[in-house]
Amino acid sequence: MYTRIVRLEAPEEVSALAAQRLLARIIELQRTGETVHLCLTGGNAANNMYERLAELAVGSDLNSELLDLWWGDERFVPATDPDRNSMQAITRLARTIPIKAGDTHMMPAKDGRKDSHECAADYESELGDTRFDILLLGVGEDGHVGSIFPNHPSFEPTSRNVIGVTDAPKAPAERISLTIQAMNRSTEVWFLATGESKADAVARAVDADATIPAGHVHGSERTVWFVDEAAAGGLPTQYRCSF
Repeated sequence: MYTRIVRLEAPEEVSALAAQRLLARIIELQRTGETVHLCLTGGNAANNMYERLAELAVGSDLNSELLDLWWGDERFVPATDPDRNSMQAITRLARTIPIKAGDTHMMPAKDGRKDSHECAADYESELGDTRFDILLLGVGEDGHVGSIFPNHPSFEPTSRNVIGVTDAPKAPAERISLTIQAMNRSTEVWFLATGESKADAVARAVDADATIPAGHVHGSERTVWFVDEAAAGGLPTQYRCSF
């Protein structure tokens, strides 16, 4: 298991390179004939990356038949709410990538009578023993990942792989999230972080600060951070490398 830091000058370079590397990695994994399980995240950096990925996928060797999409967390709002992470990702990716409903594992929405805890249990059942080939994550200014927040019940130890989150410190207050143990079942974890406001959280996470959720998450084989210079501001200068 190892960690790499990829530092780029500007946010748009982060999105562009991450998209390029993600497409190449998916195609590489698909050459085995196995389905690639990709877990998506939300946020501006990720959405910009999805835009670029959709562009790069045109004419590529990407096989959408061998791609299953999952989500690391979701806002517990109605299915048509444009703030849903899944809605934001799919509307971008589906412009050029044929995505079948059966291969797209969205977290349940706030429709009907179930609450976020019951819906989390449903998603946990759907997830089963799935291990992600690649898990994409952002990181909050407070060091949260997915909807696991520091100094919050969501960060408490659990044997669950998916939990309902209530009273979240970031709106909306009700969410669904993979737990840290489920995130750590990923072969590779790729973080995307841009902006000066993320610099402290990035530095603490890379240093495995146990007081924040991001400090606990890592891939079983590889963890990669794609950051711009502003978000990398708190890192020692030795964290420079190519990927």
